[in-house]
Amino acid sequence: MKDETLHKVIKIYETALDEIDVGIHAIDEKGKTVIYNEKMMAIESLTQEDVLSKDLLDVFQFEDGQGSTLLDALQKKRETKNVKQTYFNNKGKEITTINNTFPIYDNKKVIGAIEIAKDVTKLERLIRENMEKKGNTRYTFDSIIGSSSAITEVIENTKRATRTPSSVMIVGETGTGKELFAQSIHNGSDRSQAPFISQNCAAMPDTLIESLLFGTKKGAFTGASERPGLFEQAEGGTLLLDEINSLSPMLQAKLLRAIQEKSIRRIGDTIDRKVNVRILSTINEDPIEAIANDRLRKDLYYRLSVVSLFIPALRERKDDILDLVDFFIRKYNHLFQMDVKGIHQDVWQLFKQYDWPGNVRELEHVIEGAMNLMIDEDLIEINHLPFHFRNKTKATAVEAPQTIVGISPAEWEKESQTLRNLKDYLLEAEELYINKALERHKFHITNTAAELGLSRQTLQYRMKRLNISVK
Repeated sequence: MKDETLHKVIKIYETALDEIDVGIHAIDEKGKTVIYNEKMMAIESLTQEDVLSKDLLDVFQFEDGQGSTLLDALQKKRETKNVKQTYFNNKGKEITTINNTFPIYDNKKVIGAIEIAKDVTKLERLIRENMEKKGNTRYTFDSIIGSSSAITEVIENTKRATRTPSSVMIVGETGTGKELFAQSIHNGSDRSQAPFISQNCAAMPDTLIESLLFGTKKGAFTGASERPGLFEQAEGGTLLLDEINSLSPMLQAKLLRAIQEKSIRRIGDTIDRKVNVRILSTINEDPIEAIANDRLRKDLYYRLSVVSLFIPALRERKDDILDLVDFFIRKYNHLFQMDVKGIHQDVWQLFKQYDWPGNVRELEHVIEGAMNLMIDEDLIEINHLPFHFRNKTKATAVEAPQTIVGISPAEWEKESQTLRNLKDYLLEAEELYINKALERHKFHITNTAAELGLSRQTLQYRMKRLNISVK
């Protein structure tokens, strides 16, 4: 093979090794590393310089009674598949992988060994953390800050949901405090002394989430132990599935079956185990939109949303901003040993005008960031606010439109003397706009939805919410 062709082949081979989503580690006949791809570097938190051309046992340590599967393949010509291995890098970090390991032959002589590894370190850590967190909840209804009609209505509805074991779906944008409501439901129910376990479904790939939720049976794969999943760990209590719309359709189907049958089957097992768990779920988008875009199964939605709670965004409850600001200032006064009294009037005006896409969480981060920039001042002023926040508020400070949902400037000026509740105003504006669009298309739902940029299901959902009937 010509040098130029060989160079191209090697380049293709190196690129392929670094792009695949599994770790590759190969050693030569002396036990020194000759191949170590980028995924393996990420799994083991090392660089090629830490590992290449070095003896395997100089870089990694293995627990007593456990040897290296790579060295076993080299020295004992042993091929292994789906073996779980826990070991430590030379910085003391614990690593857990599922490995496929093979000896490499040349004319029947072993000239090295190669290992293909999948990282399950996070899964092992999450399982341990969840075992330690049983029943560990901090929030109750007293933790929810705000007295606006928007938030008090949701609190009252949530309190009613504590009386039964029905599934509850909590709908709200990122940062609105969905887990706070979930923990309040658990702590206000007769399951409060039982475990409360929360799992973010977007935090891990489906293969690991499935093991985490349903557990594993010993022997399901080489190295697999008998381990209960989160359903079993939450027995008698509450299981919160955060960002439920991030699960794949296949896993949503398995979850639906578990909820319907009130039983689960561990991976690799043949036995169904009964479970008594209340399911709470959260979603950070309109569930009808999620269904229309195939991010949420309709049958799972109906099963999970026996009770639906819609947490208002901060822009829909701006009357609560001062209460929240006061709470966060007291919190960080305690943490930072400061004595901040409040916010300047200019900051309050800025907070009222801002749209808060990050909601309550964003407000907390702004207060925390501002207090980090203060020295001896009593009030948070505009120059204390985080730079990125000041830039965003400048960018969004635009003039009001000449016409607001069909209201002329003169009418708006007259109405602004006695402003109504913003939520009521927006609902009225939305109802007016949808009715106009329906009349324009002679109440043809599909055509109306297309012009409004909505799916047919979403338009029907909004019409139902606003009590708009097709004439």
